[in-house]
Amino acid sequence: VDLSDESAFAVRWAVQNYLRPGDTVILLHVSPTSVLFGADWGPPPQTPQNPETPQSQKQLEDNFDAFTASKAADLAKPLKEAGIHFKIHIVKDHDMRERLCLEVERLGLSAVIMGSRGFGAEKRGSDGRLGSVSDYCVHHCVCPVIVVRYPEDKDGGDAAPVVTVKETEVVEKDGKG
Repeated sequence: VDLSDESAFAVRWAVQNYLRPGDTVILLHVSPTSVLFGADWGPPPQTPQNPETPQSQKQLEDNFDAFTASKAADLAKPLKEAGIHFKIHIVKDHDMRERLCLEVERLGLSAVIMGSRGFGAEKRGSDGRLGSVSDYCVHHCVCPVIVVRYPEDKDGGDAAPVVTVKETEVVEKDGKG
Protein backbone atom coordinates (compact mmCIF):
# COMPACT_ATOMS: atom_id res chain seq x y z
CA VAL A 1 0.00 0.00 0.00
CA ASP A 2 1.21 3.48 -0.78
CA LEU A 3 -1.42 5.19 1.43
CA SER A 4 -3.36 6.43 -1.62
CA ASP A 5 -7.02 6.11 -2.58
CA GLU A 6 -5.93 3.45 -5.07
CA SER A 7 -4.42 1.38 -2.26
CA ALA A 8 -7.54 1.76 -0.13
CA PHE A 9 -9.64 0.61 -3.08
CA ALA A 10 -7.38 -2.42 -3.60
CA VAL A 11 -7.76 -3.41 0.07
CA ARG A 12 -11.56 -3.14 -0.18
CA TRP A 13 -11.50 -5.10 -3.45
CA ALA A 14 -9.40 -7.85 -1.88
CA VAL A 15 -11.79 -8.15 1.07
CA GLN A 16 -14.81 -8.36 -1.25
CA ASN A 17 -13.37 -10.51 -4.04
CA TYR A 18 -10.22 -12.39 -3.11
CA LEU A 19 -9.65 -13.09 0.56
CA ARG A 20 -11.02 -16.17 2.30
CA PRO A 21 -11.65 -16.86 5.97
CA GLY A 22 -8.38 -17.85 7.59
CA ASP A 23 -6.20 -15.76 5.25
CA THR A 24 -3.61 -13.45 6.74
CA VAL A 25 -2.84 -10.15 5.04
CA ILE A 26 0.34 -8.13 5.29
CA LEU A 27 -0.11 -4.48 4.42
CA LEU A 28 3.34 -3.71 3.05
CA HIS A 29 4.38 -0.08 2.75
CA VAL A 30 7.74 1.23 1.56
CA SER A 31 8.34 4.67 2.95
CA PRO A 32 10.55 6.82 0.72
CA THR A 33 13.95 7.96 1.89
CA SER A 34 16.88 9.64 0.24
CA VAL A 35 19.32 7.56 2.27
CA LEU A 36 20.86 4.51 0.65
CA PHE A 37 20.81 1.97 3.49
CA GLY A 38 23.90 -0.19 3.59
CA ALA A 39 25.73 1.86 0.96
CA ASP A 40 29.44 2.13 1.65
CA TRP A 41 30.04 5.46 -0.03
CA GLY A 42 31.39 7.28 2.98
CA PRO A 43 29.74 9.97 5.06
CA PRO A 44 27.21 12.33 3.50
CA PRO A 45 28.54 15.72 2.40
CA GLN A 46 28.87 18.19 5.23
CA THR A 47 26.26 20.94 5.29
CA PRO A 48 26.28 23.82 7.71
CA GLN A 49 23.79 23.09 10.47
CA ASN A 50 22.57 25.11 13.36
CA PRO A 51 22.17 23.32 16.71
CA GLU A 52 18.42 22.80 16.15
CA THR A 53 18.67 21.19 12.70
CA PRO A 54 19.37 17.56 13.74
CA GLN A 55 16.60 17.67 16.34
CA SER A 56 14.06 19.26 13.99
CA GLN A 57 14.96 16.72 11.27
CA LYS A 58 14.40 13.89 13.76
CA GLN A 59 11.06 15.42 14.79
CA LEU A 60 9.98 15.68 11.13
CA GLU A 61 10.88 12.02 10.55
CA ASP A 62 9.03 10.95 13.72
CA ASN A 63 5.95 12.92 12.65
CA PHE A 64 6.03 11.39 9.18
CA ASP A 65 6.44 7.88 10.62
CA ALA A 66 3.46 8.46 12.94
CA PHE A 67 1.37 9.74 10.01
CA THR A 68 2.36 6.70 7.91
CA ALA A 69 1.42 4.25 10.67
CA SER A 70 -1.90 6.03 11.24
CA LYS A 71 -2.77 6.06 7.54
CA ALA A 72 -1.85 2.36 7.19
CA ALA A 73 -4.12 1.57 10.14
CA ASP A 74 -6.94 3.46 8.38
CA LEU A 75 -6.39 1.37 5.24
CA ALA A 76 -6.70 -1.79 7.34
CA LYS A 77 -10.23 -0.97 8.57
CA PRO A 78 -12.00 -3.13 5.92
CA LEU A 79 -9.81 -6.07 6.99
CA LYS A 80 -10.64 -5.52 10.63
CA GLU A 81 -14.36 -5.18 9.89
CA ALA A 82 -14.31 -8.45 7.89
CA GLY A 83 -12.46 -10.27 10.67
CA ILE A 84 -9.39 -10.93 8.51
CA HIS A 85 -6.12 -11.24 10.40
CA PHE A 86 -3.57 -8.65 9.23
CA LYS A 87 -0.19 -7.15 10.01
CA ILE A 88 1.22 -3.80 8.97
CA HIS A 89 4.81 -3.98 7.69
CA ILE A 90 6.57 -0.67 6.98
CA VAL A 91 10.11 -0.41 5.62
CA LYS A 92 12.16 2.50 4.32
CA ASP A 93 14.12 2.55 1.08
CA HIS A 94 15.04 4.89 -1.74
CA ASP A 95 13.80 2.46 -4.44
CA MET A 96 10.19 1.58 -3.67
CA ARG A 97 9.73 -0.79 -6.61
CA GLU A 98 12.76 -2.96 -5.93
CA ARG A 99 12.19 -2.96 -2.17
CA LEU A 100 8.59 -4.11 -2.60
CA CYS A 101 9.70 -7.13 -4.60
CA LEU A 102 12.51 -7.93 -2.17
CA GLU A 103 10.15 -7.74 0.83
CA VAL A 104 7.56 -9.91 -0.93
CA GLU A 105 10.22 -12.57 -1.43
CA ARG A 106 11.70 -12.19 2.06
CA LEU A 107 8.28 -12.48 3.70
CA GLY A 108 7.32 -15.48 1.55
CA LEU A 109 4.04 -13.97 0.37
CA SER A 110 1.81 -16.08 -1.86
CA ALA A 111 0.25 -13.17 -3.80
CA VAL A 112 0.41 -9.39 -4.09
CA ILE A 113 -2.66 -7.23 -4.58
CA MET A 114 -2.00 -3.61 -5.41
CA GLY A 115 -3.92 -0.64 -6.70
CA SER A 116 -3.26 1.31 -9.85
CA ARG A 117 -4.71 4.33 -11.58
CA GLY A 118 -4.06 2.64 -14.91
CA PHE A 119 -1.50 5.24 -16.00
CA GLY A 120 1.47 2.91 -16.50
CA ALA A 121 1.46 2.60 -20.30
CA GLU A 122 0.29 6.18 -20.88
CA LYS A 123 2.89 7.84 -18.68
CA ARG A 124 5.76 5.70 -19.89
CA GLY A 125 7.82 7.43 -22.48
CA SER A 126 8.59 5.92 -25.85
CA ASP A 127 11.90 4.74 -24.38
CA GLY A 128 9.99 2.48 -21.95
CA ARG A 129 12.16 3.55 -19.02
CA LEU A 130 9.54 5.20 -16.82
CA GLY A 131 7.30 2.36 -15.67
CA SER A 132 4.78 2.30 -12.88
CA VAL A 133 5.33 0.51 -9.60
CA SER A 134 2.64 -2.03 -10.41
CA ASP A 135 4.16 -2.74 -13.82
CA TYR A 136 7.55 -3.31 -12.21
CA CYS A 137 6.07 -5.65 -9.60
CA VAL A 138 4.20 -7.67 -12.24
CA HIS A 139 7.51 -8.35 -13.97
CA HIS A 140 9.81 -8.80 -10.95
CA CYS A 141 7.88 -10.25 -7.97
CA VAL A 142 8.33 -13.95 -7.26
CA CYS A 143 4.58 -14.54 -6.80
CA PRO A 144 1.41 -13.65 -8.69
CA VAL A 145 0.57 -9.93 -8.72
CA ILE A 146 -3.03 -8.74 -8.99
CA VAL A 147 -3.37 -5.13 -10.08
CA VAL A 148 -6.72 -3.56 -9.23
CA ARG A 149 -7.46 -0.54 -11.38
CA TYR A 150 -9.05 2.37 -9.56
CA PRO A 151 -12.28 3.38 -11.31
CA GLU A 152 -12.18 6.71 -13.10
CA ASP A 153 -14.98 9.26 -13.22
CA LYS A 154 -15.88 8.10 -16.74
CA ASP A 155 -16.43 4.61 -15.29
CA GLY A 156 -19.04 5.98 -12.92
CA GLY A 157 -16.52 6.82 -10.18
CA ASP A 158 -18.57 4.99 -7.56
CA ALA A 159 -15.51 3.07 -6.29
CA ALA A 160 -17.00 -0.26 -7.33
CA PRO A 161 -15.06 -2.67 -9.51
CA VAL A 162 -15.69 -2.10 -13.19
CA VAL A 163 -17.15 -5.36 -14.46
CA THR A 164 -19.59 -5.93 -17.30
CA VAL A 165 -21.53 -9.15 -17.47
CA LYS A 166 -23.27 -9.92 -20.73
CA GLU A 167 -26.58 -11.65 -20.22
CA THR A 168 -27.25 -14.63 -22.43
CA GLU A 169 -30.52 -15.17 -24.20
CA VAL A 170 -32.23 -18.41 -23.38
CA VAL A 171 -33.65 -20.15 -26.45
CA GLU A 172 -36.25 -22.81 -25.89
CA LYS A 173 -36.22 -26.07 -27.83
CA ASP A 174 -39.02 -24.99 -30.13
CA GLY A 175 -36.86 -22.06 -31.33
CA LYS A 176 -38.78 -19.34 -29.50
CA GLY A 177 -36.85 -17.02 -27.24
